Amino acid sequence: MTALTAKKRIAQRPIPSARAASRPARYVVLAVMAMLLVLLGIVMVLSAASVQDLRVHNNAWYHQRRQLIWVAMGLAVLVGISRIDYRRLKPFAIWLLGGSVVLLVMVFVPGIGIRANGASRWIGIGAATFQPSELAKLAIILYGSVLLSSRSVDNVHLALVPLVVVLGGVGALVYSEPDLGTTAILAAIAASLLFFAGLRLAIMGAAATLGVGILGALTLTAGYRRERLLSMLDPWSDPLVTGWQSIQAGVAMSNGGLWGLGLGASRAKWGFLPFAQTDFIFAIVAEELGFVAAIGVVVIYLVIGLTGLSTALRAPDRFGQLLAAGITTWIMIQAYINIGAVLGVLPITGVPLPLVSYGGSSMLVTLTAYGVLLNIARQTP
Repeated sequence: MTALTAKKRIAQRPIPSARAASRPARYVVLAVMAMLLVLLGIVMVLSAASVQDLRVHNNAWYHQRRQLIWVAMGLAVLVGISRIDYRRLKPFAIWLLGGSVVLLVMVFVPGIGIRANGASRWIGIGAATFQPSELAKLAIILYGSVLLSSRSVDNVHLALVPLVVVLGGVGALVYSEPDLGTTAILAAIAASLLFFAGLRLAIMGAAATLGVGILGALTLTAGYRRERLLSMLDPWSDPLVTGWQSIQAGVAMSNGGLWGLGLGASRAKWGFLPFAQTDFIFAIVAEELGFVAAIGVVVIYLVIGLTGLSTALRAPDRFGQLLAAGITTWIMIQAYINIGAVLGVLPITGVPLPLVSYGGSSMLVTLTAYGVLLNIARQTP
């Protein structure tokens, strides 16, 4: 048998359907790791938010009940989309992208967009709110995967311009909210798609250098972002304002020690650490459950990252490879940014810890994307 004949037979080998495929080890590992993070988040949101909820809303379960609703919805979508062949998502890419752009524009419309803490990042639907930038992450991944999978490796540079134009438009809307952290995540997602699509390393290096330069310039152009950067370098220069969260997060983690103060025994959540159930939930985990549990959370994300990238490398087709790579990069980069900010090695950006932090939009969209990743893993040998 010649090498050419063997290649033809491999190319003609039928791709197993999502329903017929068994559940390989990658699928099981990814599913178990996600469930561990979701369960941890359910417990820690109640612990982190209960004191302030009782004080403000006279109901210690205020945030917890909402989190449970979003988790239930997200898990339902995850189960459903994990059973639908991911290739069927291709026709929806342009519609999802267009819908995301419309929703991102709507956050600036008075009466529809909701402004809080100096930012317009949400739209209100009755009593519920939604953050369109979360949906934009999945839209960029799906659109980029469809675009780049339609090009050969030698011609992938032809898709660079349309992807950069789309990224620039969506990124500009997200940045205008303002939300530089999510803008950086969108750029990292696009970079991972281009890397896995086979873009030449020289072009990747030049683009990365340009991107880092733009990110640095944008950080220094706004006063509050510049203050966050300086407070990261020296939080004690302004301990009562810009350095307050970093200092209190550090105090909380140091109080936890090796084994923690015990579940529910956090002191930081008694008004010392703002946004304890969202941006700084990792600090509460370290305080109540200890250094060992905090390292365990980091290990879980590393396992998801390695397993997700392994799934991408062995995916049945190019589209699945790019989808898996984009989703995995998204989760890993966002977790790195959140944990880095809590540890004080990165500026505070306000991005949640995936699958753990309180936040309906983040939980729903992340679980949806994770369902796609599980679908790919189920079909990966």
